[in-house]
Amino acid sequence: MASFRFFIAISLVSLILISTLTPSISKTAKNDDVELDDDEDLRFLEETEGKKDAAPSHSHFNEEDGGDDEYPDLDDEEFGNYHDFDDSDSDPYKEPEIDDKDVVVLKEGNFSDFIEKNKFVMVEFYAPWCGHCQALAPEYAAAATELKGEEVVLAKVDATEENELAQEYDVQGFPTVYFFVDGEHKPYPGARNKEAIVTWIKKKIGPGISNITTIDEAERILTSESKVALGYLNSLVGPESEEIAAASRLQDDVSFYQTVNPDVAKLFHLDPQVKRPALVLVKMEAEKISYFDGQFVKTAISEFVFSNKLPLITIFTRESAPSIFESDIKKQILMFAASNISEKYLPSFQEAAKSFKGKLIFVYVQVDNEDFGRPVADYFGVSGDGPKLLAYTGNDDARKFVFDGEVTLDKIKAFGEDFIEDRLKPFYKSEPIPETNDGDVKVVVGNNFDEIVLDESKDVLLEIYAPWCGHCQALEPTYNKLAKHLRGIDSLVIAKMDGTTNEHPRAKSDGFPTILFFPAGNKSFDPITVDTDRTVVAFYKFLKKHASIPFKLQKPVSAPKAEAASTPETKGEESKESDKSGNGGLKDEL
Repeated sequence: MASFRFFIAISLVSLILISTLTPSISKTAKNDDVELDDDEDLRFLEETEGKKDAAPSHSHFNEEDGGDDEYPDLDDEEFGNYHDFDDSDSDPYKEPEIDDKDVVVLKEGNFSDFIEKNKFVMVEFYAPWCGHCQALAPEYAAAATELKGEEVVLAKVDATEENELAQEYDVQGFPTVYFFVDGEHKPYPGARNKEAIVTWIKKKIGPGISNITTIDEAERILTSESKVALGYLNSLVGPESEEIAAASRLQDDVSFYQTVNPDVAKLFHLDPQVKRPALVLVKMEAEKISYFDGQFVKTAISEFVFSNKLPLITIFTRESAPSIFESDIKKQILMFAASNISEKYLPSFQEAAKSFKGKLIFVYVQVDNEDFGRPVADYFGVSGDGPKLLAYTGNDDARKFVFDGEVTLDKIKAFGEDFIEDRLKPFYKSEPIPETNDGDVKVVVGNNFDEIVLDESKDVLLEIYAPWCGHCQALEPTYNKLAKHLRGIDSLVIAKMDGTTNEHPRAKSDGFPTILFFPAGNKSFDPITVDTDRTVVAFYKFLKKHASIPFKLQKPVSAPKAEAASTPETKGEESKESDKSGNGGLKDEL
């Protein structure tokens, strides 16, 4: 009997312990994403926050815009779409049924071997949810089927699964399509339909070079084509021909020809008695003739053509934009000048360009052209008629450098050398510092970024936005409410910066809005990208978890329930007192 009573007692104690611990365990599991104080009740936030306050949790990209364009703020309707990014606003992707049996699936385990064993391979890096990829899929599959049996293979890589491959090949948008020739890859620049893909590939895998045997043929080519490379060979077949043919496949926008006829060579400005093999590049540009003086092998020929095929100066227009945006030469020197003064400075600018062929692209921007010149000038923060020179690193890191001084040949060349050697100080755009900055959301510009965001004594949440961005506009009410709740916490700063008119090396955005968190005491490290639901509660929990300086948000104080004897006048006075309370007002706001 005694043992039975002991068993009952132990069971009762166990039940009491379990019932006591269960709420604590449940609470811990429920809030495992952030450690909240036991007495911290966030229901007043959840209750007052309507669905309309929630904003999408991903960054905004212009529907037709690529996030890493050379000039990211320019309207793609004006300049074309060079890198497509899916905006991911659509419903969860449901993969359509496509007969892609002739498209090879590549993964990290078989990628290198496959590329090595196949001379010609087209590879699409895609994301299953990407709308542009979905549109390309049936066209790509049909092209693969039509080219079956040719000396080429079409393949695809799911970049969301093969992250390391995507990083290795610098995949920044979807779809990214490369064409591999003997293991070397170039972006596919053509249209995304079966006919365009098939036509482009057949040109690539064909001979790549044509013969010129008569004077008539030579004259027709010289008058009708803008860029022509001619090899003056000992024979139209054999190793020399094979090398120039291989080089031709690496250069899309230059036509390659070969001849053994001295009269044809003379028309192309080659001495008929020159030692063969010889090569010349002829362009309809100010610099018309470029002679090759290297070893007659594929790589050297391709590098020569690549360095010399561009004009000394590229005038920025809608038509020339692709040659700037898609060039393998990323660094640029841009001269901004109105058309009525440009003639004075363009000769020196052009002469300087000769020293940097294959290293820099020299671009002239006509600032008084409202269609394409003015938008580029606005992006770089250039005003007036000029001349003004800027160096730009392109989409590598989008740094800008301002030329200071008189525009002369020697100074332009010195500027270019300093740019290549990384001896220039970057320039960053900034709006004027606000005269007053007392709002709940602090306004950050380029010139007060260090003072506000990099203050080591503050935890700072920064939104980088664009005024025209729909996602930014949707987020604004939620962001403002968050700032109102936290305005009494001295260690926290809620801030915003217009990313279209302000820049800072520590404020790099992948689109709009980009939200970054800079913890106190850790400003020398990269900020934390905020990837959470766009609600007041979610932001608050993120801050609680990541803030270096602990803080606690007090629950708004509700007015005590009126006693039965209270008069309407008394209730009115109580209501007024409640409205004076900052937290009470916040509850009404939310």
